Amino acid sequence: MQLSLGWIDFLLIGPALSLFAFSIVPLAVKVLRGNVEQNSFATLCYGYMGIISAAGFLIATAGLKQTAFENALVFDGISSIAGIIVLLMTTITLTYARDNYSTNTRQFSEFVFLTLNCAVGMLTFIWSNDLIITFVGLELMSLCLYVLIAMSSEDKFSKEAAFKYFVLGSFASAIMLYGISFIYGSAGSTFLPDLKNVGASLISTNRLFLMGFVMLVVGTCFKISIFPFHAWAPDVYQGSPTPVTGFMATGVKAATLAFFLRIMASQTLLAERAWPIVDVLQWLAALTILVGNVGAVRQTSLKRMLAYSSVAHSGYLMIGLIAAGVGGENLVGASGVMFYIFAYALMTMGAFGVLSLLETHEDHDVTFDDIRGLASDRPIVALAMTVLLLSLGGVPPTIGFFGKFFLFSAAVKQGFWWLALWGVIGSVISVYYYLRPVVAMYMQESVADQPMMDRPMSQFVVVLMAVLVVGFGIFSEPFFQMFIQSVAPVF
Repeated sequence: MQLSLGWIDFLLIGPALSLFAFSIVPLAVKVLRGNVEQNSFATLCYGYMGIISAAGFLIATAGLKQTAFENALVFDGISSIAGIIVLLMTTITLTYARDNYSTNTRQFSEFVFLTLNCAVGMLTFIWSNDLIITFVGLELMSLCLYVLIAMSSEDKFSKEAAFKYFVLGSFASAIMLYGISFIYGSAGSTFLPDLKNVGASLISTNRLFLMGFVMLVVGTCFKISIFPFHAWAPDVYQGSPTPVTGFMATGVKAATLAFFLRIMASQTLLAERAWPIVDVLQWLAALTILVGNVGAVRQTSLKRMLAYSSVAHSGYLMIGLIAAGVGGENLVGASGVMFYIFAYALMTMGAFGVLSLLETHEDHDVTFDDIRGLASDRPIVALAMTVLLLSLGGVPPTIGFFGKFFLFSAAVKQGFWWLALWGVIGSVISVYYYLRPVVAMYMQESVADQPMMDRPMSQFVVVLMAVLVVGFGIFSEPFFQMFIQSVAPVF
């Protein structure tokens, strides 16, 4: 079959092309300099230029609902919102990386190259309208992350984390690809629009399609740390460089959830025999919230605490995904998911930025003792961390509170009362461990003098995240309406 491509196809994938083109520049400069690393700020500027160029293409094509490359890619409200989140998180990751001991090394050019290409994989994942393209984007994203974790100058946990993530990630990818083969074998297509037309009937009558759909969901659940596929997250998050950890917790989750939401838009769960799948997803969401919050309570390492917290937030998002996939008021659920992805990205990236500021060497695992008395030494950073933690806990008037409100309201409208109640209970539990760092910063004295290096760019980003968390919280209603208008054409 001969492909018919036009200039609009390449315009639509302009963000990915820009990121890839500018990712090569630092490597080329390094080669021309005899494998000598140039100034890290110059390398960072090349990364910024790629992101700005990609954002320009993304803004120019925002509002379109169009496919490209013979319907293999789709560009709509979901892809626009998720793409903006990915580019924003990529920018913040590069900013943190330049100031972090584990990443600002003689391989910083390689770090920028891998980070930008990881974002290319995320964008491909988000745009995919074909399960084969989905797998290609997923693997490009994952392979870059494997190397980013392993190339850290931290030697204690990073290699173990990279190996563990590689083995488990490959296993999950194999399950996902096997499920795609089952779907193709039973439906005769891997294009999501085709599956939307036949999925509702096949999922009720064809066990091969049902098994393929389940395996596809399992592979996706691994990437967003849904119970029982969450065990890798605390160890991998702890062993990764902190900027990479934040990138994994936000960018990967945004890309995966955007794809998951696109699956829900096909409404294959409307079939009568698919309701057992809905019941299973409900229990997975509830257990994910429970395991994530209980695991976070027991931690003394702030990075592991945020890792388990990330698991719990995946459970909250799963509630919204379920509400978006069963018809009825599914637009509210879909909009709630996209809004909460954005809120979660701001909150989590800001919190990991504080941890990056507190690290004094490559092997430094920030604990509660390290932040004791931080309010007296660094009051602005302590205040920003407090705002971010309160938002993660869902305290008004932050964006975290309204994000959970929209998610749980969608669940109630769809009749999932017990899930909404379970989400509220999980949020109440989370307040305990989110307040522990606040108590340590404001009500305890420092046990040792551990000065924090001046890193103005990272500090600015952290403070900016805290301001945005409050600002978007106060003006959440008009902002949420924008999300509804963007997602409505898809649902």
